[in-house]
Amino acid sequence: MVGWWVGWLVGMAPAWAAPYEVEPEAVDEQELLSLLEDGAISAETLGALLTLRGVGVDPERASRAALYSLPGWTYADVDARLREREDPARSEGARGLLTEEERRRLAPFLASRGPGGRVGEARLVTDFALTDPLAPPVSLRARVWGPRGLRVGVVVSWARRRLGGVRGDARRGALTVDAPGARLLLPRFHGHWVGTRAEVLVGTYRLGFGQRLTLDTTALPAPEGFIPDDALRPPGALEQVCLVEGEGCDARERDAEVTPDHRWDEGFRGVVGTVRAPLGGGRVLELTGFGSYQSRSLAKSAARDLSTCGASRSGCEAPEVLVPVGRGHAERLRARTLPGVFDEWAGGGNARWGLSSRAWLGVTGWVARPVWTVPGARLDFGPTARYPSGGGFGAVGADAAWGVGALDVFLEGARSFDASVGGGGGWALLQRTVLSGRERELELSLRYYSRGFANPYSGATSGPDVLEGQRVRNELGARLRYLWRERGAWRLRGQVDAWTLPSDGAVAGTAGTVHARASARADWLAWERLQPSLQVDARESGLRSGRACEAADEDDPTSEACARGSRYGLTLRVRSRVSEGVEVSMGYGHARVVEPDDPRARQDARAVVELRLRPVESLRLSGRVAWKDEDVSERTRLRQEVRTTVDVSGAVLDAVTLRGRYAWVVDLKDAREARVPPEVPRHLVRLDVETRF
Repeated sequence: MVGWWVGWLVGMAPAWAAPYEVEPEAVDEQELLSLLEDGAISAETLGALLTLRGVGVDPERASRAALYSLPGWTYADVDARLREREDPARSEGARGLLTEEERRRLAPFLASRGPGGRVGEARLVTDFALTDPLAPPVSLRARVWGPRGLRVGVVVSWARRRLGGVRGDARRGALTVDAPGARLLLPRFHGHWVGTRAEVLVGTYRLGFGQRLTLDTTALPAPEGFIPDDALRPPGALEQVCLVEGEGCDARERDAEVTPDHRWDEGFRGVVGTVRAPLGGGRVLELTGFGSYQSRSLAKSAARDLSTCGASRSGCEAPEVLVPVGRGHAERLRARTLPGVFDEWAGGGNARWGLSSRAWLGVTGWVARPVWTVPGARLDFGPTARYPSGGGFGAVGADAAWGVGALDVFLEGARSFDASVGGGGGWALLQRTVLSGRERELELSLRYYSRGFANPYSGATSGPDVLEGQRVRNELGARLRYLWRERGAWRLRGQVDAWTLPSDGAVAGTAGTVHARASARADWLAWERLQPSLQVDARESGLRSGRACEAADEDDPTSEACARGSRYGLTLRVRSRVSEGVEVSMGYGHARVVEPDDPRARQDARAVVELRLRPVESLRLSGRVAWKDEDVSERTRLRQEVRTTVDVSGAVLDAVTLRGRYAWVVDLKDAREARVPPEVPRHLVRLDVETRF
């Protein structure tokens, strides 16, 4: 049977490359967010591409897994490039593994190595709305390449709405937090030394191994260790100026909105290093160890006040959080993340015995312990927190890979452990099989996560369902992906994912509930003047009650909404490269949606028109108009808006790049009948200055 599949794939000659629904070209973070908004990519893809943009891939030095993460490359493509790179007849002066077209398309995802004497780069970013009553947030990211493989990076951010210290107030029986104010923060920094057989990083980092089951915070499809973490997330939607309830703000502040501060993930912070020992015959032993001490924030609804619990720690309530607004007076804080609520000590490592680029054995283990830092209060994690309650937690696992010809097999098993009441940990298993030909690839992945598998640092494939703050938990599923293409002519790709809940989920009675989602996209590429694409997607869930599912993180664009109800959609896109410097694209999507507890099916629609201009090599202009209506039959409750965006990007003196983005957002809800009054038109601006020195 395997031989038949191998023959079919290789004989038919153009797999699902790294799990990206499209092959994005020279795009920035905002354009990737637009692809997510249009439904062209998934939240999983967005997270991977944002990470890939930050770290980059060097085709002349990267491993097989790193090359596979590049958009549009299959395992067969990667293996062919590796054979070319290792060819002894290939001279040092060769042009490289990428064609000019590939280098142009993949430019945002390629690593910078400081050629021509360049030793560093810096980027200054600010975002604001024209109606902001406060000065805008500003962030600076700088990277410097030093001698002997040393690299240094830092991120400095000016936050204007940062909450102060949190402490317990026994008199009020609540927590109090200092009012928000302006602060200069240093959320990211690292010093990274890379040698021939070892590398060490001190500062902030992400890391992951194997199939991302035991440990992964990178979001990459195939992580192989640690990477520097200096990423910033763009601010989300405008938020209310007033952060307290009651009379803590005057009427004008309660109605006003402001741009949020820049955001970042609280990853690991400490020391991590890897040592590589060649064993001969292409075999290598890699040992990685890490230690982290990170101060972490927590949503106030995810904490529990132990003073309100019973003897068995049942019935604990979320603490009330107050903000002093006057002499002897305090008001309740609106939903908000509390900074520095606990410190986390974490450490662990990975040992990997590599037999070849396609075969290895690995073992990963880590432990973590939270230390609560709120004086005068006894706190623990609540059911919606991503961390297990009760004290320390961790995981240990083993992974393996083997490949020959067109076949690659990957396997990882893990066991988590924690100190929660009635918990103690659980088992998980993930297996992937990939068949790759020259222009085709087929991947089948199987997964099982027990209900007790509470691992907050697992990045494994899963459905969007959340149980006690975690996705990779209480799931039995399978996913099939495929790609079938003919270069320069057409491309067809898609996936089918189905899973069930082995045990009861957020509420009783959900065991055995079946979920499924599928998507397929066909692109015609034969003529640059007219390149249509058709995408269909479907989602069906056995959950018909919103109470049976927890919400995703609304402040994180890479988090998916919980899989409830059903959705069937169709999207048609047309792209036309009129000339070398002119490109036009249009798209229309329509979907039938049924939400939990609402038997009426609604019709959603969206349309996009985009124009890109490049009059000269150093100047890029683009304009985009996007219309979205979440229920075309009425205009009183859901999201209905038009967003017009203009982007300008230009290079100055070959060392400085200036970028500007202006967005005009108009709410289309009917002001006379809307349940919530429509928002006033918003004028949003982003300014970005990048220099290389």
